Amino acid sequence: MGTPMATRLLDAGHSLTVWNRTAARAEGLAARGAAVAATPGDAVRCADVVISMLADPAAVAAVVTSAAPQLRPGTHWIEMSTIGPDAVRDLAGLLPEGVTLLDAPVLGSVDKAAAGELGVLVGGEADGVEKVLGALGTVTRCGPLGSAAALKLVVNTALVGGVVVVAEALALADRLGVPAAMAERTLLASALGGAARRALATEAAFATALAAKDLALATATAPLPVLGAVHDRLGAYPELAARDLARAADRIRAGG
Repeated sequence: MGTPMATRLLDAGHSLTVWNRTAARAEGLAARGAAVAATPGDAVRCADVVISMLADPAAVAAVVTSAAPQLRPGTHWIEMSTIGPDAVRDLAGLLPEGVTLLDAPVLGSVDKAAAGELGVLVGGEADGVEKVLGALGTVTRCGPLGSAAALKLVVNTALVGGVVVVAEALALADRLGVPAAMAERTLLASALGGAARRALATEAAFATALAAKDLALATATAPLPVLGAVHDRLGAYPELAARDLARAADRIRAGG
């Protein structure tokens, strides 16, 4: 997600310094004009706006802790990972005085990021960074700090649960002798159309492990037995951890 988002910012004319935990992943951005930093602190030292897009709460906390001493008063830190509201509020305590934190997780995968068509959910005070966020997609202000992270967790858990339900429904269709094309077409036209489109996607890149991570965050917050079962189902496919969620749906559909 970070690479197409950074590309959008470069194309919009922003001066950009990037850092990636896997250095080779920043090479393409360097070729497009981005400066590449050796450490998180080097990346933020001269920044007015900092964007973080990482896998989980632990990774975000580690990067913020490393970079915080180099932040200047007046800087905006925009946290765009899916980490839940509690983790966002914890981050606020890691930042020095005078630095503004926003939570701004996104709706959409790499295709939407590349096209600048993400849904950007924003919690906190976004005045002054609208142009940066607007380069990435459509901005929806959700309320105070943590509100966007909360809404993103709600959306992701519903989506992941729906994808698994659709996959099981298609497995049922196969057992009942319903032609696959007919079952897919009918589900796509039904109230589950969005989940069906995602279950049948071929170009998205939402790793199964990240989907399971989001479910773990949700089930740690509230008693959600159905989503707990979905989490366990995804955990049964460790070999698909880095593959898109739709590939796990394929396995479920095939009865694996």
